[in-house]
Amino acid sequence: MNNNATMTPREIVQELDRHIVGQHDAKRAVAIALRNRWRRMQLPADLRNEVMPKNILMIGPTGVGKTEIARRLATLANAPFVKVEATRFTEVGYVGKDVEQIVRDLADTAVKMYREQAKTRVRMQAEERAEDRILDALLPRRSAGIGFDAEAARHEPSAQDGDTRSKFRRMLRAGELDDREIELELSANVNMDIMTPPGMEEMGQQLRQMFSSMGGAKTHSRTLTIKAARPQLVEEEAGKLVNEEEIRAAAIEACEQNGIVFIDEIDKVAKRGGTGATGGDVSREGVQRDLLPLVEGSNVSTKYGTVKTDHILFIASGAFHLAKPSDLIPELQGRFPIRVELSALSKDDFVRILTEPKAALTRQYEALLGTEGVTLDFT
Repeated sequence: MNNNATMTPREIVQELDRHIVGQHDAKRAVAIALRNRWRRMQLPADLRNEVMPKNILMIGPTGVGKTEIARRLATLANAPFVKVEATRFTEVGYVGKDVEQIVRDLADTAVKMYREQAKTRVRMQAEERAEDRILDALLPRRSAGIGFDAEAARHEPSAQDGDTRSKFRRMLRAGELDDREIELELSANVNMDIMTPPGMEEMGQQLRQMFSSMGGAKTHSRTLTIKAARPQLVEEEAGKLVNEEEIRAAAIEACEQNGIVFIDEIDKVAKRGGTGATGGDVSREGVQRDLLPLVEGSNVSTKYGTVKTDHILFIASGAFHLAKPSDLIPELQGRFPIRVELSALSKDDFVRILTEPKAALTRQYEALLGTEGVTLDFT
């Protein structure tokens, strides 16, 4: 986890206060949950695996900040985060998404996040390689003649070639060559998607790798300005420098230890109190029973490997206008031991929302109109 994980609950709440107005109890609950993760990682390995996260159920009307609190917490912890709506899922065996897709989406998010971090770490080296490729296109190496060693020419250019290359490198870095066109061989991104049944994503990944390796490394020639070519070359070179296996292993570890899943509209899959078991209620109860193994802890196969959900933090939320938390199946209720009620927003809260947060709407519009030379003042 990153350095923000060492923040105390009080510091986490103060950071959340910069973006979200009110709802102090909910902020305290998620802050303690985040701090407990850091505490758990300090324990011996045998005891660490026994400490389970205390999942949170947020109860409150729409628009009071339930989703934003969870999203800001994930950003603060630099943790893989996914938000889903409980109503989008169906019981296993029916047409629609099954609940294990939640963990697969979380794994996708983690891999993307760690890949970007890895590319950022090698960006300086990738930029140097991209510069060399641009200079190679601008200044082709001397061709081999009789008695001329081409390999030596590539690695030991003459003094004249070195001076010219240094001069062009300075011009390139100064942006003086941005409008010049060059011809480059760029990697062709061939996206092959193989549909596999649920639970067989790993086989699909292996088939994709097999077909990709059979085709070999494909490239295509393009003529671009140096300004347009540079970002593509940097991205391509960064992709060559990162280790995909290490990224996937780190992403799986991050999912298992730091992942946060926010399940919205959990009240919509609760059986309505005082009614009989209609077809819709049976289907909703099926979704709850499918969610139960994920929340309790299970193994989910993804295209990057198997993810254990034992230590993923689940935060569920709902308005509970028509249903009550007690209408959820008892097993699922027990897996969300921390319940937080968020209060409805008052007139004073709306005034604070427009003035206090770091990125309040009023400040956003002041900045937007400032780009046109207009000064906007709210009174």
